[in-house]
Amino acid sequence: MKKTLIILFTVFLTSIALGQEKRIISKIDSTKTPELVLIQELTVKAPVDSVWDAYTTKKGWENWAVPLAEIDLKVGGYIKTNYNEQGKIGDSTTIVTHIINYVPKRLLTLQAEITDNFPEFMKDDARDFFNVIYFDELENGDTHIKSFGIGYKNNPKYLSLMNYFIPANEKTLMNLITYLEADLKTKKE
Repeated sequence: MKKTLIILFTVFLTSIALGQEKRIISKIDSTKTPELVLIQELTVKAPVDSVWDAYTTKKGWENWAVPLAEIDLKVGGYIKTNYNEQGKIGDSTTIVTHIINYVPKRLLTLQAEITDNFPEFMKDDARDFFNVIYFDELENGDTHIKSFGIGYKNNPKYLSLMNYFIPANEKTLMNLITYLEADLKTKKE
């Protein structure tokens, strides 16, 4: 519990020190099980249709998350991404995320394949990792996103890993906000 609070406090202080507006709330829930849940939530000033497209289309992913993406949106489908601009989908740096289920514009459940690029200690736990993402359209037309990273173990290796995942995810989610809100601003002009 102490380490969890230290991680969250460190992320909070880093945001304040950098003078950033805190648009993404990250927290770790260490339930009464041996697992951790990384919860990240944000509100985007964009309609749910635009947010859903950002998460479920090639164009969407390539505008906020990665330079290369390939999507097969269906139960049993996938989201293949590559952070390497010089790479290609299918090479050794491709990340494959399986679409477990979805409810259009409401829910997306994903499971990443653990590759050689992940820490060794995660490989034994590969079947346990899921990301459940909820999309809620608000009355004012904005969209609230709440993401649950499930399957992390409550031990020092995973707590240390959170020091990487939390700021990396927050940076990527800020890209999402920038992309969607700039797109909306352009449409209004």
